Amino acid sequence: MRTADWVILILTLTGIIAYGVYKSRTSKDMEGYFLSNRNMPWYIVLLSIMGTQASAITFLSAPGQAFTDGMRFVQYYFGIPIAMVVLCITFVPLFSKLKVITAYEYLEQRFDIKTRVFTSSLFLLSRGLSTGISIYAPSIILSSLMGWDIFYTNIVMGGMLIVYTVSGGAKAVAYTQQLQLIIIFIGMFIAGYLIVSNLPENVGFSEALAVSGAAGKMNVITTGFTENGFDWKDRYNLISGIIGGFFLALSYFGTDQSQVGRYLTAKSEQESKIGLLMNGLVKVPMQFLILLLGALLFTFYQFNPSPVFFNKAAEDKAMLTPYKDSLDQIRYRFNDQQATQQAHSKLFVLQPTAAIKDSVAKGAAKLTSIKNEYKAVIKKAVPGSDTNDTNYIFLRFVVDFLPSGLVGLLIAIIFLAAWGSIAAALNSLASCTMVDFHQRFTKKEKLADSVAQDLKEYRLSKWYTFYWGVFCIITAQFATGMGSLIEAVNVLGSLFYGVILGIFLVAFYMKKIGGTAVFRAAVIGELLVILLFLLDKFNIIGLGFLWLNVAGALIVVLLSACFSFFKR
Repeated sequence: MRTADWVILILTLTGIIAYGVYKSRTSKDMEGYFLSNRNMPWYIVLLSIMGTQASAITFLSAPGQAFTDGMRFVQYYFGIPIAMVVLCITFVPLFSKLKVITAYEYLEQRFDIKTRVFTSSLFLLSRGLSTGISIYAPSIILSSLMGWDIFYTNIVMGGMLIVYTVSGGAKAVAYTQQLQLIIIFIGMFIAGYLIVSNLPENVGFSEALAVSGAAGKMNVITTGFTENGFDWKDRYNLISGIIGGFFLALSYFGTDQSQVGRYLTAKSEQESKIGLLMNGLVKVPMQFLILLLGALLFTFYQFNPSPVFFNKAAEDKAMLTPYKDSLDQIRYRFNDQQATQQAHSKLFVLQPTAAIKDSVAKGAAKLTSIKNEYKAVIKKAVPGSDTNDTNYIFLRFVVDFLPSGLVGLLIAIIFLAAWGSIAAALNSLASCTMVDFHQRFTKKEKLADSVAQDLKEYRLSKWYTFYWGVFCIITAQFATGMGSLIEAVNVLGSLFYGVILGIFLVAFYMKKIGGTAVFRAAVIGELLVILLFLLDKFNIIGLGFLWLNVAGALIVVLLSACFSFFKR
């Protein structure tokens, strides 16, 4: 990076930290720290919800996901609008009425303490691990750009974030997310414009989409059906997106404290509902546009020199080994095939016939095959290296092709996206630890002075935020080699969200079922979901991860009913 890039990057990040600290003024008690005194308008709630979802993984990995697998990942979000309606009818009124700080407080009122603790523990485990992955995502940037050890970059990234999260609480999170999203949308629009403007003169936006579509990247809608029937292992299709995505979204927005805590900050129940409904309307188009960057980037590299492997740091290490000659030979073949592909792509723009379209598709498949050969050799040259370069595709374009200054801005955007989601996660992890465990199980007498007691709990809440920040930094050290991070986070969530959702569904809709029945069902359900995941991982069965959310919820509901029935 050049001097201008560093200046813009440092000023942007420093400004966000300062803004977060400035906006952190709330009453010094738990409700002020965790829920910003419940005084946020709906548009801040909306931006906070979106900022919590849209981590650095979204902006770093999603374009690469579309680049490699096409646009079909957008179907993953199709269940969100439906889930938002259900939440506004069921979850929001109840949480607002009870004035809870965490969603799991309700479970003790409805069931018992063990169900509350188990559910809160599942949340803490899943959110703590996924937040560690979210810290790792922007660390990739510094590691790749500067050649720094990923161990130290994780510490730097997590440490910078902890500063305003610990000091500011929910209010700092909400207001910084508002500013972060504005900068992010501007930056992503600039990136899309520059991709298209750097295409050949006779290739505009529509031609770019046509070239990308010829190579199979514009597969926005896929049914999941093959000549052998429905493919349950297919991760992203219309059916799994609507059904599995609905269950995942219902659990994430309805039972995950990182999101529940965002809309509980609203000044009224109505403001919470508007924020959620607007999120349902905005999320799918937003994700579509982010993925579209990846499809456009694919077209860009049909007319411009493309790296055979996008993770330059790992490639440079491999080039220092005896495998250098093998890598050079594969690279020569790749360059030859790319020249042929560029000729086919240019011809397709002029003559978009079926035959030329077929040549473009076959050429793209050959390039992918050569890339896989290259990755296999890198794996041999540097054992343990991450050869899935999906997370580096957009970053490599930014560094190689954007003008001075904009590189710093785009990299700052990825940092900001990371901070927005991680800050909300740390705030929610601390709130659950404080409310569901510390307050619930400590037997120490409260101070006679209520103000002093509030201040004591406020300070303790900050320490819990700090401790969780350290935990997530440690988790980030083990995130290397997880492949596409946007997939990894969603797979991890799917291991827990279905079971958590099932517990809440029983609580809301099956009033005669008690705590012991649902607790047993939840424990067994979690074990069965993990078993299903392992069976799929080792190819014993075929089941896309979105279906784990459906399976988890249904198992808990059905087993709870059975245990309750036989108890009678």
